[in-house]
Amino acid sequence: MADHIFTGSGVALITPMKSDGSVNYDVLSELVEFHIQNGTDAIIVCGTTGEAATLSEKEHCEEISFVAEKVNGRVPVIAGTGSNDTSTAVMLSKSALKSGADALLCVTPYYNKTSQQGLIRHFNIIADAVDIPIVLYNVPSRTGCNIQPKTYLELCKHPNITAAKEASGNISQVALIRSLCGDKLDIYSGNDDQTVPFMSLGALGVISVFANICPAQMHQICQYCLDNDFAQAQKLHFHYLELMNILFSDVNPIPIKTAMNLYGFDAGECRLPLVPMSVAGYHNLKDCLDKYDLLGKK
Repeated sequence: MADHIFTGSGVALITPMKSDGSVNYDVLSELVEFHIQNGTDAIIVCGTTGEAATLSEKEHCEEISFVAEKVNGRVPVIAGTGSNDTSTAVMLSKSALKSGADALLCVTPYYNKTSQQGLIRHFNIIADAVDIPIVLYNVPSRTGCNIQPKTYLELCKHPNITAAKEASGNISQVALIRSLCGDKLDIYSGNDDQTVPFMSLGALGVISVFANICPAQMHQICQYCLDNDFAQAQKLHFHYLELMNILFSDVNPIPIKTAMNLYGFDAGECRLPLVPMSVAGYHNLKDCLDKYDLLGKK
């Protein structure tokens, strides 16, 4: 496949909130510029880290439109438009296309789940409805639904299904997907701490939580991998591994939004049912940020 949506580090962008719980577009604008200035290769809006699950459909569509307009073609914008209701996913996908998104991120159906045949029908219906590249999002720990390697092979026959964000945590599965699909399906790591091993198997980059606070560093890790300098990639990966891990010491995106507040962005809190970190967790995170000289950097 000649064209790729992006290579390198795509940030799974947080959604900053005001004290009343509404989307803070002023801070969202700041975050977009922060990422473009610091080497982020793509911006993923309204994904898990962006709290898409608690955004209304109106908010969801408005945030995608805002980010696409703000980015203005400088880097690819990938819009999260997945749903456990196929018709809703189609509606969100059409809206994102109209808003100027460059690609879509479509998660597997959650709660109701489905069979592998159901996944094939679900994703093909979305792909038929829009003429835009689609990144399949496989995150079984959140959805209870895993895209099997042979299902990927069937799905990538559709010309609009071009990539996958693999957050299964299963490196053996990624190897098998690569073996079966080859260049028909681009793969991005969905876990920061697995970026280097995934890219050693041919993944093109990562859709990253860590990149919210360390965009230049995540870009550099990916660039080393793309340059086939895995020794340097490993070195930088190990240096930041403690921070990557502590950003998942509570339910995502609770730690990363807390970290962005400590960094100096007014990210606000997560919407319920997500609640602030425990006192001990907060201080552990703060100490870790201090270790990496990331407190009050803005």
